[in-house]
Order: sequence, then structure tokens, then C-alpha cells
Amino acid sequence: MITETILELVDYALATGLIGEEDTVFTINQLLDLFQLDEIEDETIAAWKARKRMSREEAQEKLEQILASLCDYAYENGITTENSVVYRDLFDTKIMSRLMPRPSEVIRKFYDLYKNESSLAATDYYYKLSCDSDYLRRYRIRRDMKWVTETPYGALDITVNLSKPEKDPKAIAAAKLAKQSGYPKCLLCRENEGYAGRVNHPARGNHRIIPLTINNSDWFFQYSPYVYYNEHCIVFNSQHTPMRIERATFGKLLDFVEQFPHYFVGSNADLPIVGGSILSHDHFQGGHYEFAMAKAPIEKELSFEGFSDVKAGIVKWPMSVIRIRCADKNRLIELADKILTAWRGYTDEDAFIYAKTGDEPHNTITPIARRRGEDYELDLVLRNNITTEEHPLGVYHPHAKLHHIKKENIGLIEVMGLAVLPARLKEELGALAGAIVNGIDLRADEMLEKHADWVDEFLPKYDAVTEENVMEILKKEVGIVFSEVLEDAGVYKCTAEGRRAFERFIASVL
Repeated sequence: MITETILELVDYALATGLIGEEDTVFTINQLLDLFQLDEIEDETIAAWKARKRMSREEAQEKLEQILASLCDYAYENGITTENSVVYRDLFDTKIMSRLMPRPSEVIRKFYDLYKNESSLAATDYYYKLSCDSDYLRRYRIRRDMKWVTETPYGALDITVNLSKPEKDPKAIAAAKLAKQSGYPKCLLCRENEGYAGRVNHPARGNHRIIPLTINNSDWFFQYSPYVYYNEHCIVFNSQHTPMRIERATFGKLLDFVEQFPHYFVGSNADLPIVGGSILSHDHFQGGHYEFAMAKAPIEKELSFEGFSDVKAGIVKWPMSVIRIRCADKNRLIELADKILTAWRGYTDEDAFIYAKTGDEPHNTITPIARRRGEDYELDLVLRNNITTEEHPLGVYHPHAKLHHIKKENIGLIEVMGLAVLPARLKEELGALAGAIVNGIDLRADEMLEKHADWVDEFLPKYDAVTEENVMEILKKEVGIVFSEVLEDAGVYKCTAEGRRAFERFIASVL
């Protein structure tokens, strides 16, 4: 019965703390209204009250099925008119929105914890709420393929992203025909909070955001719905203003980690190809996680004139990273700004580094901030987005031979050592494993032929490839490909010649 399923959802809300006992009647009535029901039987309520309540763990395990049953009922009874994942996501978010506290309640609780306990307690509360509200769909995130590959640069994280649902053709067609709206302006704008969504814009009825002041400007804090790593958060400007890497950026990043010292935070670059997927809205990404790049050691110590109090060095990493560290964050801002200014205008034809071609700028930086005890630390990753006929997607971008695994831009997350690979690889790696073990001609298979040269290259390294070890071999080799992707994206290569060119730039910093 639909009413029994509704009461299961109320059980979930009680078990996770989304509502209190005092809220049960109100919540039941809200859900009855959503499902166009006028009443619930006394016997049903009595049986529910007599039943043992769910534990938090049971509730988490049951949520996906509860919401699926409610979406099925809504479609079968004409409450919703379509039944594909896009429309079901819109409706189940509407369901969960009936369980949510008001934004002011969330903000008050967050800052009470921040002031009276710690920044960690505040983010723990907010992250739990974001999970329990189903804004972060834990059951989908668990489906992502994840593993670690050891490389000369450290242990790289590899993930095949399966938590972002694929749109079905009908929804894609409907999105094309839908009226184009400027509200919200983008996926990051604060107007997403509580928004019901539409076929071409996700629902955010169960979404809450936290206001922040960083570097004397108004920003907001939320979690990413796709959770590529632990507590993957987004910090975004209160204004819909384009990405810009500038002196103030370093101040904002360092101010954030001063307020939340258990988190790192970084910014995508502000130019196409080397930037993120959203360049139209200034934002950062952070989280409670330590990436391989953060663990990477200093390969060569550096000194900058006038900054003897700042520790500096080139990081042992496939991309070109200058790490600076100091207890005084203002000194880091000063030096980072000098490095950025120098890099923006730097050309070295022998190293194929061009600041501009015509009026188009090419040089920028991907900055990452973190705390190291009482010190502040900045990693400044040098980026360049120049293209050529040989490399039309970018010279410092994954080259064509690696596109069978990774063709997309190398943004902040990949820069730090986490590969976010396309969902297609789950099916392709499974098919590849079977084809390799059974000796099937990869070039005769339309889906697998793009991997044939790669398999021919790595297979001779292994004495025996069996049904038991083939997938582990493939995962290891995918990780090696990702390390090569990062090498392609590095403006200065990890060679003697590359390091000499890197040091020429360092010498140019005034």
C-alpha cells in the first residue's frame, strides 16, 4: 500500500534525524498531499506505531527502494507523466524536499556548531544532512568504480564515474525543445537552493547552502552531488561572475583554509581547455581528502629573492608545480601573485611556451591551498592552453593516443591525481577482459578497436593473463595511462631538458 511506503519514508526521516517525533504528523500530511491522498487509515497508523523503528543503517539501505516504489506509484497513478530517470529524479527530489529543514535552520545549526564546537563538527553536520537528504545519492555513488594505481609519482586515484545518470533519448529531445531559461543562471548560482528543476535543469528542492565570508567578500559553500572524493565541496561566489585567477584568488583560498583547516581548497584555471566545465561562475573545489599531489615530495628546493621566510620548491609531479609554504599567509599571497604575474607574460620559444598568440592569452595557474600545522601551503600548477594542428585539443592536454581512456579536459581534480573517467569504460573494460582472455580480435569489434594498440603495447609485459587477473591488469594499465595523461598536461616535462626550462622560468620571477 502507498500509505505504508509513505510511513517507511517517515521512518527513514526519523532514523536519520531529518525530522523529530514532533514533526511526524506534519510530515505525513505533507506526503499525503504530494501523492494526492486525503487520508490514512487508523489501522495503518496503529500498525506503524507498534512496529520497531528502523536503525540509521537500515534506513540508509532502504531509501533507494522506498523512493523507487513511490516514483512507481506516482507514474502508475498519473501524478507524473514520464518514467525515465530524469523525470524520476525530479519527482523523488520533490518527495525528499518535504523532509527538509528551512535554510535558516540549517545555517543556524551550522554556525552554532562552528562557534561552540569546531569547524569539523560544523562540516560533519552539514555533510550528513547533504547525504541524508538524498542530495548526495549514496546508493549511486557506491556504484562508481574506484581503485588506486602505484606509479613513480605516487598512488593515483582512479574512478569511473557512474553516479551521474545518463539521460534517455526522450529526455534529451524534451530538453532541446524546452524553453530556454536564465533562471537559475547556472548550476552553481544560489537560486538553485530549493528549485524544483525541469527536464534541462536538475531539481534542488533538497539542497541547502551555507553563506561564507572569505577575503571580505560574500560566498557560499555546498557539497558536490557527484562526490568524486571525501566531502567534495564547492565554494562559489555569491555573484554570477566568470572565473578569474588573480591576486585576490590566493587570499580567498587561504582565508577558506584558515576557517576550515581540515579541508583543502583549490581553483580550476580560468582559461578554456585547462579550466573546469563551468567557467562562467567563479568557484573553488575542496574537501576532506589528501591527494597524491599533496603527498608528493619536493624534488628541488627554490629560493625567491626577498622571500627568505617562504619555503619553496618544485614538486615531484608529472605536471609543473611550484609549492610555497609559510606561517604568514600574506607572504604567500605576495609571492604567489609575483609568480602568477610572471607566468602570465612568460614566453620561452625553445620550450614551446607562448604567453599569447595574437590577442589570445595562454598562460594561467591552477592554485591549491591547504594547512600544514600552523603553516599555510600553496601549490601553483603552471598551465598553458595553446593548440596546434597536431594537437587541436591542446598541446598540454591528453594526446590523441590516450583518448581511448581520457579525452576530456584536465581540471583541478585530475591535476591533483584523481582520474575522473567516463562511464563508458565500465562496459568497455568488462568486454576487453573477456576478449583478451579468449583471444578475440579487438580490431574486429567496433567498441573495442580503439583500445587495440594499447593492449598490444602492454600485454607482452605479463607472463600470464587469466580470467582471474585480467581485470586487475587492465585497472593497473588504466592507471598508467592516467599518469601519461598528466605528463602530457605538464608544461615542463620530467626530463633534464624540461627541468632546465622550468628553472629558466623560476629565474624570471622578479
